[in-house]
Amino acid sequence: MARSSTARKGLRAARPESLTDKAYAVLEEMIVTLQLEPGEVLSETALSQELEIGRTPIREALQRLNREGLVQILPRKGILVSDINPRKQLLLLEVRRELERLIARSAAQRATDDERAQFIAIADGMEAAASENDDISFMRLDDQLNHLMAEASHNEYANRAIALMHGLSRRFWYVHYKETADLPLTARLHAELARNIAAYDGDAAASTSDRLVDYVEKFTRSTVGT
Repeated sequence: MARSSTARKGLRAARPESLTDKAYAVLEEMIVTLQLEPGEVLSETALSQELEIGRTPIREALQRLNREGLVQILPRKGILVSDINPRKQLLLLEVRRELERLIARSAAQRATDDERAQFIAIADGMEAAASENDDISFMRLDDQLNHLMAEASHNEYANRAIALMHGLSRRFWYVHYKETADLPLTARLHAELARNIAAYDGDAAASTSDRLVDYVEKFTRSTVGT
């Protein structure tokens, strides 16, 4: 299959440790960036061969993606990549706004020195990706920022809740951003958020988080004409 080299390239060293983590990372990116399209039927065997990862880690990764709403596991029918629903995305944003504000403020208060350095590096990378119109690099940095914020907040309950939303949000953005989104503005808001967290400024981080979700909501509504 033509996707194999691109898929394996997605096995990046940012977070994954186990084979299941690696399988999840690359499959999530393939779904988010539409290498695996909505409605596509997936095969554990084919994915295992393509990614050169055993079927058990592939199965465990697909179960995680099912919990996050990116795939549907249908007994005796197969595994489908989930459809994209703009109206459900608006409902997701209602919850995401509250959680991300909490996580941003908590991360600014609780992040370690090493985590703060990582926030600065991500901000620099996002600005560079936007200047080069490099959407894939931006998507990967966005994924890293999401996870770093959740980890730096040191709140396992908020972390678990927000994890269910990341992939769905990033995929929706990737599908529509060329039509209505502003990549430099999006990157600038993300970078500002990361820098505010690094600077111990919880109030500014929470405010920037709200402005970012405001923009994402406006962008989402523009796709459904509401």
